[in-house]
Amino acid sequence: MKKNYQGYIIDLDGTMYRGADPIKEAPGFIERLRAKEVPFLFLTNNSTGHPSDKVEQLRRVGVEAYPEEVYTSSLATADYLASLGGKTVYAIGERGLLDALSEKGLIFDDQAPDYVVIGLDRQVTYEKLEKAVLLIQAGAQFFATNKDTNIPTERGMSPSNGALVAFVEKAVDVSPQFIGKPEAIIMEKALEKLGCQASEVLMVGDNYETDIRSGLDNGIDTLLVLSGFTTKQDLEQVAKQPTYVVETLDDWEIE
Repeated sequence: MKKNYQGYIIDLDGTMYRGADPIKEAPGFIERLRAKEVPFLFLTNNSTGHPSDKVEQLRRVGVEAYPEEVYTSSLATADYLASLGGKTVYAIGERGLLDALSEKGLIFDDQAPDYVVIGLDRQVTYEKLEKAVLLIQAGAQFFATNKDTNIPTERGMSPSNGALVAFVEKAVDVSPQFIGKPEAIIMEKALEKLGCQASEVLMVGDNYETDIRSGLDNGIDTLLVLSGFTTKQDLEQVAKQPTYVVETLDDWEIE
């Protein structure tokens, strides 16, 4: 039986939009949540931008949103590293990750950092990746914002952070600690921000390996929308199924 959820955690890429292209059912879905006064949080593994950037992107595709409603893998990574006690970091990533780390007081160091962090960098170079490899080999702890291998864009399924991480991981023969979905770290932070228990929340997303696994692995019900990464054919290959599957967000009724 369908539950009356007290909060929603909602993915962005592939669920609210595909790159610059809108998903036409997304604005109405958010409008229905607001009309029912159901709290929600946009949760994205995309580490490239600030919450304000995501708000602008959402508004461009017709979705009403505010910065306090957005939590990114960059913010979760910065929050987590700040709690560990180290002071210095070498980071590959864009403004969202670099600013989040700096705002938490972490100092950038490309000589002997406590941590190496990899987030999506669309201007990445061999030299940046080589530096990360050498620093991890020298003893820096290895972290990554998220493990998504692809990201839905208007051009198709473009490579994402997991592809960059695989380059470094192969070279150092060490796996990073991932922060973003489906890891418990980002989900615990999201539930805190939402003010709900795991049993009260529905996780909404398009990617089985990140969005749906984040629910399955952390005691949260899941709604897979077939608007992005995962297809019906993909679901035939997995043992654990989402709680619910819909073709579009228009097919989901909010209690």
